[in-house]
Amino acid sequence: MQQGVFSLICAHGLSKRYGMKLALDNASFVIDEGEVVGLLGLNGAGKSTTMNILTGCVSATGGTVSIGGYDIAQNPRQAKRIIGYLPEQPAFYPEMNVWEHLSFLCGLKGVDSDRETHIAGICDLAGLEGMRRRMVRNLSKGYRQRLGFASALIGNPKAIVLDEPTVGLDPSQVIEMRRMIRSASRHGAVIVSSHILSEIQAMCDRVIVLSEGHIIADCTLDEITKSLTTGSSVFVRILGDAEEILSVLRRVPGVKSAKRLAQNEPGTWDFRLEGIGGSDIRPPLFHILAEASLPLLVSYDDNSGASLEEAFLRLAIGRADASEKEDAQ
Repeated sequence: MQQGVFSLICAHGLSKRYGMKLALDNASFVIDEGEVVGLLGLNGAGKSTTMNILTGCVSATGGTVSIGGYDIAQNPRQAKRIIGYLPEQPAFYPEMNVWEHLSFLCGLKGVDSDRETHIAGICDLAGLEGMRRRMVRNLSKGYRQRLGFASALIGNPKAIVLDEPTVGLDPSQVIEMRRMIRSASRHGAVIVSSHILSEIQAMCDRVIVLSEGHIIADCTLDEITKSLTTGSSVFVRILGDAEEILSVLRRVPGVKSAKRLAQNEPGTWDFRLEGIGGSDIRPPLFHILAEASLPLLVSYDDNSGASLEEAFLRLAIGRADASEKEDAQ
């Protein structure tokens, strides 16, 4: 993806090695202002390593990261001032109350002017208005997660990194977290990592998919789900006699099965066709129906409504299977 005018996060050629293990290999991406980007991958794919490098928690073995124009390695203080981070397991001081905890973080971030107003605004955004004097140790799981999100907003960061932000939340809290993330993205860029792919689909504009340290996809949600549209599973509506149609469909090259579904228009029949080995059966289907003088009234790829979960699993597991075959050779 090309760097935009308002690119807040720019990663180029990132690699990270832990001993003999290459956790991240030549990863490059750009995230612009206003984007909410999902970071996906199976366990061990390199998600946590990527987030730790972006937030300056660990250094990269190779490559560069700039946040708001500041190189995270060469200008860590300036870069970290505009980064907000919610780790999967946020750390708190249980003996502090919510207001004290956020005030303490303001000190660490160098927020000195009008601190009271700043904290009040964050509490309002994170839904902590009535919890300001509540001890952290007495907070429920949901409110602890809200406090973690509020902590990530200290200093009005332009780049926000959230690791599993909805874990442990009830359905109403999940909806509220989505709203808060969308609100935060209006003035910056947000990276969200989650194993709950329906949440990524609900929150994000774009996804970056990692597999074994490599970026295997970087595209919009529409692009990644439409990537499943291969023509290997096709729904058709054809005018004619049901038995004649079925006989013709079974002769289409590459068709594994043809299942009759229903009669939704007078004189027509609906069928679902499955191809062999992912082959595109649409061109031979068109030709054989034309030769048999059977009008094709409706046709669409039956994968067109595929979910992000289906697309992710095909990408990630397909990559893993390919790697295993290469290792075996």
